[in-house]
Amino acid sequence: MGVKRNAILGLLTIAAFVGCGLLASAEAQETSEAQIDYDGFLGLSGEIAAYRQSRLVDLETFNAMKAEPGTILLDTRSSEAFHMGHIDGAVNLNFSDFTDEKLAGVVGDTSTRILIYCNNNFSDNVAPVMLKRVELALNVPTFINLYGYGYENIYELKGAHSIRDADIHWVSDWPEMVEAATVQQN
Repeated sequence: MGVKRNAILGLLTIAAFVGCGLLASAEAQETSEAQIDYDGFLGLSGEIAAYRQSRLVDLETFNAMKAEPGTILLDTRSSEAFHMGHIDGAVNLNFSDFTDEKLAGVVGDTSTRILIYCNNNFSDNVAPVMLKRVELALNVPTFINLYGYGYENIYELKGAHSIRDADIHWVSDWPEMVEAATVQQN
């Protein structure tokens, strides 16, 4: 009976260790899943839909705001696209690099006025402003994420404009890209 009892205790001990391991694995999975809140994102998106709509500004207003002190013109496209061309005065922080620390380093205080634009604000459809599907334009997640990080003083360029429009003030770290875009347009 002692052997049988020891065997049962041994099996129970193994089961306990396996159970603890499974429990720990389940807890780890639950913890890692807690890092993604799709329902929270949907809730935030719905919460600010009307607010975002009220923050769309025409090019004339956008340029007037851009010239005022304490305003950041934020380009969240890739670094490569930014260097190929951007609106003069913009600073670049790739959307995928958004964190509290990086946003604070680039934008500063959460009350700072932020102007945003994306590829779909341009009608040219040439590098570096190739059009995205309208429902996936970068302005939308950029606005939602900035707001979610506590930056509520956000304005978004309204409409589509040509990078050749003098009022856009398009510049490039690689001037040949602006020339190439002009040649492609003609």
